[in-house]
Amino acid sequence: MPRLDDHCWSCSCAQGARHRGLPGAGAGGLAAKVGDMLSPATLAARRGPDPDSAPARGPRSPGAGGRGAGGGPPGSWHHHLVQRSLVLFSVGVVLALVLNLLQVQRNVTLFPEEVIATIFSSAWWVPPCCGTAAAVVGLLYPCIDSHLGEPHKFKREWASVMRCVAVFVGINHASAKLDFANNVQLSLTLAALSLGLWWTFDRSRSGLGLGITIAFLATLITQLLVYNGVYQYTSPDFLYIRSWLPCIFFSGGVTVGNIGRQLAMGVPEKPHSD
Repeated sequence: MPRLDDHCWSCSCAQGARHRGLPGAGAGGLAAKVGDMLSPATLAARRGPDPDSAPARGPRSPGAGGRGAGGGPPGSWHHHLVQRSLVLFSVGVVLALVLNLLQVQRNVTLFPEEVIATIFSSAWWVPPCCGTAAAVVGLLYPCIDSHLGEPHKFKREWASVMRCVAVFVGINHASAKLDFANNVQLSLTLAALSLGLWWTFDRSRSGLGLGITIAFLATLITQLLVYNGVYQYTSPDFLYIRSWLPCIFFSGGVTVGNIGRQLAMGVPEKPHSD
């Protein structure tokens, strides 16, 4: 039978050994935890992201928050579109009245007496038709530039646009006033002036392509109108019209296109559905 003092001695030794082992293990674990807490990665995670190194936010999508790329409400784009259309329509009406007056006074264009209006001796349907055409062309130019990804930035100021209008009026005036031996010489002269107008105030591929397209379509419509007896030209040398008329249409398209581009500057883009 073991003695009591031996039992007590052995128990105290074992417990002492256990108590001596536990503090050592706890100290090691505590040191590891302190080391992890003081590591650079942990400190950086506790501080959070650095505001200086945070990535810059990209531009908001056009459809975010119901606003367009210009930052305006969705209705602002339609409001600007109506305003530009009215301005272009008014410009087309004024140019039609003034320029058609030169053609009528020089007996280049002949209208039936029953359709002649008292204002500027022009047929009643000429101003609204020219105004509508000017609105369509003026809105089409910046739209084509946007779709092609080639914004027009050449001489984008109103002074240049006004000079372009003055040159266009001068070309139209020359077609009625200048006297050449034949219409071919006049046509070549006006063609050179029209290309010079495009080179001076436009110089864009889209402007050249649209000008040629407008000249072709307008010439075709004019041929049909004259063929059906709506009005007529004196001394026609290009089927039913004058051979220099496409030059007038080309320079007119470039001029109205420049006005439309200038009006479109600073206008918010059309909001997208996505």
